Amino acid sequence: MLLAIDVGNTNIAFGVFEGEKMRATWNVATDINKTADEYAVLLLNLLPRQNVAMSDVDHVVICCVVPPLEPIFEELSKRYFGSSPLIVGAGVKTGVRICTDNPREVGADRVANVAAAHRLYSGPVIVIDFGTATTVDAISEEGDFLGAAIAPGIRIASEALFERASKLPRIELIAPQNAIGRNTITAMQSGLIFGYVGLIESLVRRIRQELGGKARVIATGGLADIIAKETKIVDAVNPHLTLEGLRLIHEMNR
Repeated sequence: MLLAIDVGNTNIAFGVFEGEKMRATWNVATDINKTADEYAVLLLNLLPRQNVAMSDVDHVVICCVVPPLEPIFEELSKRYFGSSPLIVGAGVKTGVRICTDNPREVGADRVANVAAAHRLYSGPVIVIDFGTATTVDAISEEGDFLGAAIAPGIRIASEALFERASKLPRIELIAPQNAIGRNTITAMQSGLIFGYVGLIESLVRRIRQELGGKARVIATGGLADIIAKETKIVDAVNPHLTLEGLRLIHEMNR
């Protein structure tokens, strides 16, 4: 079996694959102070719940955008799975040509997203990842990563309001019934949820024009479902797009 690990700024996603089939997934909070042993304890508790033993895992593939955690998960892989992990980065086959001014700036998670989107969805594709940042990535029909738009993530925007405006509360990120909020909470929910719907609709419209007028839109990330329900511009929601991309990249490098 393959263990795919997507180490993000806010959350870490784990996925176990048996061939092309995803057997299980989990999400835990990112903590740069945890050791390899502490993350292993988490996995030791999670894997058996899906009838997966540590010894069932033969290979590990990792994408990491938190540099201090890369050696932590490399150590975890070697110590607990007896496997040197494939870490997505320079020198790894990804099937993705990055056509930006500085390809090294593009996060490994986004490379995995591009690899998965090109393989799973035909034609030019726009991938919107609602993570710590909201990224809108443009992929050509040939599978080239052309560039992107990056905005603050919805949770970051919500926390900024709470932290910087003394009378604004921390709120649940759900869509309100109306755009006109009748109280502070629903007004904030309207501004954040419907505001981000407007943001992605405008960006997708512009990017589609630059791609030649057509492109499928795939949403991923923690808040993808909530936003996708409020717009017709999203063609599909794939919450495990990054993990699928890691699986595909691992296959390319076997």
